Amino acid sequence: MATDSLSRIGLAGLAVMGQNLALNIAEKGFPISVYNRTTSKVDETVERAKQEGNLPLRGFHDPKSFVLSIQKPRVIIMLVKAGAPVDQTIQTLSVHMEKGDCIIDGGNEWYENTERREKAMNDLGLLYLGMGVSGGEEGARHGPSLMPGGSFEAYKNIEDILLKVAAQVPDSGPCVTYIGKGGSGNFVKMVHNGIEYGDMQLIAEAYDVLKTVGKLSNEELHEVFAEWNKGELLSFLIEITADIFSIKDDKGEGYLVDKVLDKTGMKGTGKWTVQQAAELSVAAPTIASSLDSRFLSGLKDERVNAAKVFKDGGLGDGLCDQVVDKKQLIDDVRQALYASKICSYAQGMNLIRAKSIEKGWDLKLGELARIWKGGCIIRAVFLDRIKKAYDRNPELASLLIDPEFAKEIVDRQSAWRRVVSLAINSGITTPGMCASLAYFDSYRRERLSANLVQAQRDYFGAHTYERIDVEGSFHTEWFKLAKLKI
Repeated sequence: MATDSLSRIGLAGLAVMGQNLALNIAEKGFPISVYNRTTSKVDETVERAKQEGNLPLRGFHDPKSFVLSIQKPRVIIMLVKAGAPVDQTIQTLSVHMEKGDCIIDGGNEWYENTERREKAMNDLGLLYLGMGVSGGEEGARHGPSLMPGGSFEAYKNIEDILLKVAAQVPDSGPCVTYIGKGGSGNFVKMVHNGIEYGDMQLIAEAYDVLKTVGKLSNEELHEVFAEWNKGELLSFLIEITADIFSIKDDKGEGYLVDKVLDKTGMKGTGKWTVQQAAELSVAAPTIASSLDSRFLSGLKDERVNAAKVFKDGGLGDGLCDQVVDKKQLIDDVRQALYASKICSYAQGMNLIRAKSIEKGWDLKLGELARIWKGGCIIRAVFLDRIKKAYDRNPELASLLIDPEFAKEIVDRQSAWRRVVSLAINSGITTPGMCASLAYFDSYRRERLSANLVQAQRDYFGAHTYERIDVEGSFHTEWFKLAKLKI
């Protein structure tokens, strides 16, 4: 490639995701310039581009040369850590940019930061997008799910690139769409990650029940999950879980999964999702339970001590050895996992809808399900069902009452209850499945016990209550009436 020609696009931030996305863009035929504050990363990326087919990628060690190497209106994607590093990178690049140029933040950023930056960039005459990128390093290299939100003009400047770079799903097209205004792209990616937390927790619980109660070996678990991946649970996470069970330990005997420390890390998007659910008064118990489970997993030393204390009190790892029909258990767990998953996605979609209404984003839930069908971590055949549910009824209050999903839950609820009961009686923790089941049971009941809670609130705080038979707000002096009874 001639050194005097200009690149179509630029990318700053060459950690794993940045490198892979840059190579993906170059491979799709778009000449790209790359920059990183640590120059060795630039050289490493240039070398990879040569090795992977002399891809049209050029590296720059200083920000000015990097910016000036891109054709106008310039478009630069940043893939750096959320927070202060994003502001620093914007400052470094924007001084060399001109009106009409565009910066795209491809990191997992808090949506309000994106809205703040979009306004600041607008004041400088620059365009700004916050774009969720899902799929990990493999997705970034070969086709991620992309969730751009912010300036529509900026999106149109880069649409031709994104349509080719995104994952391609044969029956529904590229896994990218203009999400909406402001920080909507980041918000949707955040909830996507919250749903991902829920998915991973539910799969881990299915594994725990099968291994601890069903006594399945890793070989059997591999076969079960590989079989599940051919049916309704077909998904990236089920596929990689099947793979994990087949990997032998290269540092000793047995399987690697058994040597991995039971202490889960996190980057923060799951916590943000739960916080937003609370802010918007949207119930998201499956996602919240997955976050709590990660917190509890972090208490490894405390759990080791607690295990000793309760073992001395007669409680081992499980409460009892239950004799189970292994084949029946496997089928029950499959059904419980699927039903729980419906609830988790319903919670995530409700959260997105609530935020869309609050912010006036006019987000299309069916379209979000479509772009998650490929490239991203939660990609699954199941998402096609969700898209069709919203196609049937764009105003659907909850996935739980879509006729098809409602029937599937009814068909599976007996197996679901058996698994949860078995786990509880065996002392096995299934917080995600329990939370999903409680969510379903609360949602489907016409009358809950909330009447008592409301009476309590009125008793001690004079908060008033409504009645089922007369309109208006009421307050009762419960304490005085109770004293008259004595």
